[in-house]
Amino acid sequence: MILKTLRYELADGIATITFDEQGSSVNTMCLQWQDDLAQAAEQVVKDKAALKGIVLASAKSTFFAGADLKGVMRSQASDGPRVFTEIEGIKKAFRTIETLGVPVVSCLNGTALGGGWEVALIGHHRIATANPKTQFGLPEVTLGLIPGGGGITKMTRQLGLLAAQPYVLESKLFGPEEAQKLGLVHEIVASDDQLRPRALAHIAASQGQPEAAQHLWDRKDYKMPGGTPSNPKIAGMLSVAPAVLKQKTRGLYPAPEAALAAMVEGAMVDFDTAMRIESRYLAGLMTSQVARNMINTFFFNMNSIKGGQSRPKAAPRYKPQKVGILGAGMMGSGIAYSQASRGIATVLKDVSQEAAEKGKAYSHKLTQKRVDKGHMTADKQAALLSLIQPTASAADLKGCDLIIEAVFENRELKARVTQEAEPMLALTPEFSGFFASNTSTLPISGLATASAKPEKFVGIHFFSPVDKMQLVEIIRGAQTDDETIARAYDYVQALGKLPIVVNDSRGFYTSRTFGTFVMEGAAMLGEGIPAPVIENLAMQVGMPVGPLAVLDETALSLSVHVLDQTREDFAKEGKSHTATPGELLVERMVKELQRPGRAAGGGFYDYPAGQKKVLWPELKTRFEKADVAYNQQDIKDRLLYRQAVETARCLQEGVLTSVHDGNIGSIFGIGFPAWTGGALQFIYGQGVNTFAKRCAELAAAYGQGFALTAEVISSLKQHQTVY
Repeated sequence: MILKTLRYELADGIATITFDEQGSSVNTMCLQWQDDLAQAAEQVVKDKAALKGIVLASAKSTFFAGADLKGVMRSQASDGPRVFTEIEGIKKAFRTIETLGVPVVSCLNGTALGGGWEVALIGHHRIATANPKTQFGLPEVTLGLIPGGGGITKMTRQLGLLAAQPYVLESKLFGPEEAQKLGLVHEIVASDDQLRPRALAHIAASQGQPEAAQHLWDRKDYKMPGGTPSNPKIAGMLSVAPAVLKQKTRGLYPAPEAALAAMVEGAMVDFDTAMRIESRYLAGLMTSQVARNMINTFFFNMNSIKGGQSRPKAAPRYKPQKVGILGAGMMGSGIAYSQASRGIATVLKDVSQEAAEKGKAYSHKLTQKRVDKGHMTADKQAALLSLIQPTASAADLKGCDLIIEAVFENRELKARVTQEAEPMLALTPEFSGFFASNTSTLPISGLATASAKPEKFVGIHFFSPVDKMQLVEIIRGAQTDDETIARAYDYVQALGKLPIVVNDSRGFYTSRTFGTFVMEGAAMLGEGIPAPVIENLAMQVGMPVGPLAVLDETALSLSVHVLDQTREDFAKEGKSHTATPGELLVERMVKELQRPGRAAGGGFYDYPAGQKKVLWPELKTRFEKADVAYNQQDIKDRLLYRQAVETARCLQEGVLTSVHDGNIGSIFGIGFPAWTGGALQFIYGQGVNTFAKRCAELAAAYGQGFALTAEVISSLKQHQTVY
């Protein structure tokens, strides 16, 4: 029997179901597959008398990819009952196959994630091919969903309530070896061609053994590992678990809460009821806006970035061999570590050998922590450190295929180091090197005037701390050519980071938009709103930290430096720059009140030695107004909407050229809350017209920072993805 998504063959008492979705590189739980699986389940029931066993296999390079997420993107709140029925239909087919009374073997030739792992769990016996790239597990929570094809119920019954939590609530993935240790995979073979012979051998050896045709939890003597919720130890843990979870999710992410509820409630009832509880929770999430936001961005947009959608297509692939870094400060030393940890030879140059050595010492500090914890061998540490050559001599940069300037944000200094280092770039008939600036705010086209080859000059903006921050913003200057953008993209991916590509403008995309968040917070302080209210509401809406705390970390003095530089640039063009209320407040903090930020002793916060930071007490006396009336929802909206408006403006101006760059850039670069799916999905999730209406209300009350022009609204509608 050959169907559109699978083949069913019966030979010598063995029924083989091979998943092979036509016209797709992977197998998914699309509607057609749901129908085909139901048909295959009916067929095994008809063939039961002739069956010795069932083999589940895949004709793709992976075993099974999981749910059809485009279908989820099209769902609405009213689709709940239909979705519940579909989920229950899939599980009915699973249960038909696994309770037939014959051994079922899953042959796992590659990755099985989400619904794919749930398909694997149909098998009573699971055999996997040894492959370091293979991943198993349930990543649904990271997409705003929960495992609803039996994943929660089965993993909880296999591992126990406590042991299953990392795999269900935190989406911890695992390879074949770890799966074997957990008892989730029973055999590992060296190659795919050994899967079927081993499966047939297992079925032959299992004849006349009823337990080989049953899951643990279907056996009469089954007891949940570690105990059920009625066990006093488990009950004690469960009384605090929701509070611990709430602390992490701040009540903004329904999926982990639903997953915990399905685990615990399912553990108190029989297997079939537990499966039904799981289906109800999943149906509720699949029709929710948060799930659509997260799937849009963490699945579809992320795949666009990883697949190089913003990379110029014609340029050949580039693999970085030797990269020079100018400036061994915090950014330069972080970039050096990121390169060396990926096997890239690195020349780290500063004004003195001592300063360069200090930059290299940062990599020693980071790797030493890993060595001490047993996560890295001393040999590997030595190999990594040997790739970093600290120097004070520009001559050591000779032959670099890329040089990145990471010196202080000063135009003249940047021009000087560019002109000194650029002649050292590799120059052969096959390859000529390219130059990058790690500036976070200064327009690239202006910096490129110092370059002899502005077409080979690009912005590569890392975020601090470099070793932890995944995003890198690539900035195209007015003359940067496609080959240079493509190479920068390949370089960022070689570091294992996420590249977004933007066009040149002051502050590019991330710094410009991030600036609106922190300055909106500062403006509110200037209006007399208490600082703790601003900071706490920013956290409640899902920002990682409050705007005043961020300003302290990045240095208020840096914001003032950027403001002064902007005024200077405008003056040269014969224009004047109008500072925002937030910018003026930050300027006052630095110039009048001598509060430049954390590094210089304190800004909006005080930092008592060995204690937690506290808000500077004088904020209350100098800025807070007892009679100011404020609305909490307005404060939350101002912090999110102001960033979304700026993102929409960047899209309309062509600073951003794609929605995926805006969404991924806002979450990974500036900490925009993940539950929104990013600054543009935040708009699309509620609808452009609804967003525009709320912006008009905010603009009337709080100024032009929230105003949307007709062109911006039109651009938003034009760029919207339809699934």
